[in-house]
Amino acid sequence: MTKIIIDAGHGGSDPGTVYNGRQEKNDNLRLALAVGKILSSHGIDVSYTRTTDVYHSPYEKAMIGNNAGADLFISIHRNAARTPNTGTGIESLIYADGGTAARLARNINQQLETTGYRNRGIIERPELTVLKRTVMPAVIVEAGFLNNESDNQLFDAKLNQIAQAIADGILVTLGAEPSKPQKLYRVQVGAYKNGDYANRLADRLRSDGFQAFVAYRDGYYRVQAGAFTNLDNAVSMEQQLRRAGYDTFITS
Repeated sequence: MTKIIIDAGHGGSDPGTVYNGRQEKNDNLRLALAVGKILSSHGIDVSYTRTTDVYHSPYEKAMIGNNAGADLFISIHRNAARTPNTGTGIESLIYADGGTAARLARNINQQLETTGYRNRGIIERPELTVLKRTVMPAVIVEAGFLNNESDNQLFDAKLNQIAQAIADGILVTLGAEPSKPQKLYRVQVGAYKNGDYANRLADRLRSDGFQAFVAYRDGYYRVQAGAFTNLDNAVSMEQQLRRAGYDTFITS
């Protein structure tokens, strides 16, 4: 049976990035547990470096993976830019661009891109302890920028889909079929080549009380307000937006 270690980055006395009171360690744990639950349902033996708000050093986390005899090590993080709301998208970090780890990172990124995040690619970071000290293929997944309002909106609105995407990237790497994506109806309010324009519209929607986020796909930053499994709910949201003066259409 394949064994995978899921690491929720930071924890305890180490909050990771903090932005407007939001702590990275909490987002990491929520997403790590959600990914692990999905993998377990596919018959994967999943262990965690932490399931509560405790601190382990990066070296201790690597040793947890090594001592468990894991086949893969996945560390969940959120990214950050020096200036808030300037960085956006997902990326994965690996020790070196080659072999299983690189293939795993690309598969995860490809699946995450379907959730609406911009795919920033993979980056070699051989100096990072959990990549350098693990004896199995290891990947750090940066699930959007924590100091970007639109990325946070997308993270909160689509947490389960993001977890599914990471799990599917892992399953594809292991030779399994990814889960069939659930059809969702989205209410789109605008699409721009320029991400700043999209973020301004999303901010305006939020100030009007709508849970808006920006999804990057096919070269456009698409401003959306909601993702619904039920078409009637999407229609209701579209009507609310139009009454508020927005031009909209429903996409799936």
